[in-house]
Amino acid sequence: QVHLVESGGELVQAGGSLRLSCAVSGGIFTTYTMGWFRQAPGEEREFVAAISRYATNTRYTDSVKGRWTISRDNAKNTVYLQMNALKPEDTAVYYCAADYGRDFAYTGSEMNEYDAWGQGTQVTVSS
Repeated sequence: QVHLVESGGELVQAGGSLRLSCAVSGGIFTTYTMGWFRQAPGEEREFVAAISRYATNTRYTDSVKGRWTISRDNAKNTVYLQMNALKPEDTAVYYCAADYGRDFAYTGSEMNEYDAWGQGTQVTVSS
């Protein structure tokens, strides 16, 4: 059973930075494509970023490109989301997710591709 725990969410002013972490236990971390998604109040959950098994490939939604960076430390079984230049519209619950058994280069953006999810961490950006 794979278990994911996010941390790092908090209240921050617009223009500030946060780093989210997602610690993964269970299974073999290097077999997982990892993704970050977010869900704002009243909105559907949406894709934010993904990283391939050995971090050779990354993918971002357009609204965060150039501002945010997804990374992973396979020795620590942890994936990160460095969020810079935060905007009020980035306010959401952020979820990490694991996608099992994909090709080394794969970075999925569809929710239904992911097999395990964390409980989420709240990010609030004040204007």
